[in-house]
Amino acid sequence: MTLYYRHQASLEHDTGAHPENAERIRRLESELDETGWRGLVRRKPPRAEREQLTRVHDPEHVDAIERFCESGGGMIDLDTVASAASWEAALRGAGAAADAGRRLLAGEASAAFCGLRPPGHHAERGRAMGFCLLNNAAVAAGEALALGAERVLVLDWDVHHGNGTEEIFRADADVLYASIHQAPLYPGTGPAEYEGEGAGVGYTLNLPVPAGTGSETFVSLVEHVVVPVARAYQPGLIVISAGYDAHRADPLASCMLDEDAYLQMSRAMAAAGRELGAPVLVCLEGGYDPDALAASVLATIEGLADGSDPAPADSGLSAGHRVRVAERWGLTAAR
Repeated sequence: MTLYYRHQASLEHDTGAHPENAERIRRLESELDETGWRGLVRRKPPRAEREQLTRVHDPEHVDAIERFCESGGGMIDLDTVASAASWEAALRGAGAAADAGRRLLAGEASAAFCGLRPPGHHAERGRAMGFCLLNNAAVAAGEALALGAERVLVLDWDVHHGNGTEEIFRADADVLYASIHQAPLYPGTGPAEYEGEGAGVGYTLNLPVPAGTGSETFVSLVEHVVVPVARAYQPGLIVISAGYDAHRADPLASCMLDEDAYLQMSRAMAAAGRELGAPVLVCLEGGYDPDALAASVLATIEGLADGSDPAPADSGLSAGHRVRVAERWGLTAAR
């Protein structure tokens, strides 16, 4: 069973003439309506509690965003907009991630998709940026650890590097952050050489790819790098920061994925989750062509429910990067 989280507040988060706008959710839910919601169990998320937020964000950041929205909002930076309704939307997005983590760990479902906005993976511990106010995937990971999960794997396949999630967990061995992202591209972070800091060294896995990268490389990096690393790491929960802006139709980047790539990547992670006994929690991130977004989310949902295993493929890593990943994680075939 797959849970699906949605809330009216996602539509009321007003960004004006901006690529991250409410039409993304309208188009997605219209497609889900047309297909009968595909057996998804719909949930209304609670507001995130302050403790859930301050596990991963500075209290000053939480207070500042709340006050900014209550005062009417405006431009936080050149990319990031908030309105009076944005705080409610952000609380519901983070609350969905936390509630989904709790329900999944309790065995209520095998997977959950949080179809809310604003996205979250650029939000750092003390900074909103990149369309993001609160880091939903980080909130989910923090909640899972608080509930007793020993380890959480966060896979970020958004075309932009999730600098916020990396920054929040960079010194934490209890969360392994793996990111496949186009480079160079906003926000300019995520080099392959960076592996974390302090106790978290080795628990950041950056897999940058060049512009023009297609489906085969993304899928093979998931199947033959991320999945073997997950087996070695043994997480209790898998969180996916699911951006769809690597799609060939997306206006903000230059990768060339199609919907089938998202089907295959989600299928691979669902199969890994079944093998490891780790449920899969998906948080919506980017994706700025509404039609491509809707089709790709439906493909992801299909992959989460699909019981088949992925077909073998080459990882596409450079030789040096492949050797370093294999040595770090004791892999015999990081192909």
